[in-house]
Amino acid sequence: MSVQTLDSAAAESLLAFWRDAGVEACFEDAPVDRTHVAPPPAVKAVAKATASVVAAPMTGDALAEARRLAAGADTLEALGETIAAFEGCPLRGMGARQAVFCRGNPQAPVLVVGEGPGSEEDARGQPFVGKAGQLLDLMLREAGLEGRAFITNTVFWRPPGNRTPTPAEQAVCAPFLERTFALLRPRAVLLLGGAAAKSVLGVDEGIMKLRGQWREWRLAEGGVAAPALPTLHPAFLLRTPLAKKAVWCDLLSLAARLDEPA
Repeated sequence: MSVQTLDSAAAESLLAFWRDAGVEACFEDAPVDRTHVAPPPAVKAVAKATASVVAAPMTGDALAEARRLAAGADTLEALGETIAAFEGCPLRGMGARQAVFCRGNPQAPVLVVGEGPGSEEDARGQPFVGKAGQLLDLMLREAGLEGRAFITNTVFWRPPGNRTPTPAEQAVCAPFLERTFALLRPRAVLLLGGAAAKSVLGVDEGIMKLRGQWREWRLAEGGVAAPALPTLHPAFLLRTPLAKKAVWCDLLSLAARLDEPA
């Protein structure tokens, strides 16, 4: 089969026509995921350097110690001190400056749970104080939830390169998060992002399927339970502003839930 060669002038004319028509990409026979963005070299280096540590199974001793220490904390303040002294989470030895536990109203009716601290949070020792946290505060305020939230994460040390915490890292921190839930006894829980929703609810569904659907978070012991609402993470909204409408609907649903008779 012969191959016809396009005249260069005709090819340039055709490409100019496509450009003027607004064509920005050429598609191939096989689908290509063009939404995937490769991580910067520094992030790749960190991931490679910590791969063996992350892949290592969590020891039962660390989890048992976390459960023992969490059960012994009778106040949120004491729990924060206990977390700061805990050495069983592998993230602690991966460059984190300090433990990042909580901020907000300790009598709040809403417990907000994110994934893990980032660089700004690691530096200041409080969760959600960077750009994503500022957006979260703004949306909570506009929804009438200012001062009605207690904010924490599934892990309390910054993952290297701001990567998503692994299930093992979340599992060893889970006794402290569950103790936070038991001490606060909120009327509702807001779960920010897929990693938080999957860890807390014990499900495998993606956040796009989970968001906006009320679930229940119930502890195995102590009879503590509350409705839990997964939604998109504020960091995602910074990258995808069009998704703010969906989260705004979720926050209005949360506010309406709190206004219902107890």
